[in-house]
Amino acid sequence: MSHISTRTSLAAAAAITFAALLASNATGGAASAAPQPTTNHCRTPDRSQVRIPGGTFLMGSTQFHEEEGPVHPATVAPFWIDRYDVTNAEFAKFVAATGYLTDAERAPDPKDYPEVPAKKLIAGAAVFTPPKDSQPPKEDLDWWHFEPHADWRRPYGAKSSIVGHDNDPVIQVSYRDALAYAHWAGRELPTEEEYEYAARGGLSGKTYAWGDELRPHGQWMANVWQGRFPSKNTAQDGYTGIAPVGCFPPNGYGLYDMVGNVWKWTSSLYSHEESGHTAASRVVRTIKGGSFLCSVDYCQRFRPAARQPQESGFSSNHLGFRTVSHRDPGAAGEVHD
Repeated sequence: MSHISTRTSLAAAAAITFAALLASNATGGAASAAPQPTTNHCRTPDRSQVRIPGGTFLMGSTQFHEEEGPVHPATVAPFWIDRYDVTNAEFAKFVAATGYLTDAERAPDPKDYPEVPAKKLIAGAAVFTPPKDSQPPKEDLDWWHFEPHADWRRPYGAKSSIVGHDNDPVIQVSYRDALAYAHWAGRELPTEEEYEYAARGGLSGKTYAWGDELRPHGQWMANVWQGRFPSKNTAQDGYTGIAPVGCFPPNGYGLYDMVGNVWKWTSSLYSHEESGHTAASRVVRTIKGGSFLCSVDYCQRFRPAARQPQESGFSSNHLGFRTVSHRDPGAAGEVHD
């Protein structure tokens, strides 16, 4: 596959599904190890939320991918949003308090995936594995595989661990998992409009969460892929994989990692044409923010306007979440009016 131009949409190709992974031969590959922490200065995360003022803004973009347009006005009411993504440590507290079992820890329901052979319906999740040679894969699916027993505690497979990664964003969580945590915390998941509005940090019509320049003063402002994707990440930003939360500058609202590092679930359907007869695990929702797998020459989705479809039952090692409140949570935090 050749690298894309700024006008090419990869929405359909990048929405890898469990059915596609399970039914293919992309199962049980050599899982990558968890990225090691670097010496970059990172903030110590908390669960505080920042109040975002209501308002009307221009949502979307016509400069990159087709699915981001047209640019249109959108209005949101005031809300509070997490300053940081939900971390492994915070998700562990939820699991300890409730005994919750994530979707990746359970075998998929055969009724939800009738096209997949029953013997392939096992617990696990999607893991990105870069090609071992310099040849680009023929399809997006070639660099993803279904890893049996991968879950939020073992995000890269049975032999991996989150020990020493308390402040990393929790990954390998489905929409149901993220929503369960949010409700336990007395919160919700953001809508696509709320997420984009907050990600813009008070800026209007800018390409990135910090302005129009990719690297102001030569500084990487988010954890994204540098080098030729998907074979070589040069880690100019200090990370070859996921970074702990709060390691890059906040946006104008004081929010960290609203773009890059990991994608985030939203409550919004990707298309209003979604069938009411679709199994809950296969309802396609919108994810926002891009991830460490987004590069300048391939994905380019580490921007507030970027959006991606994803099945609700999908769990992967580049997808996490943060929560919102629609009434004062009572926690200390900044107010932006």
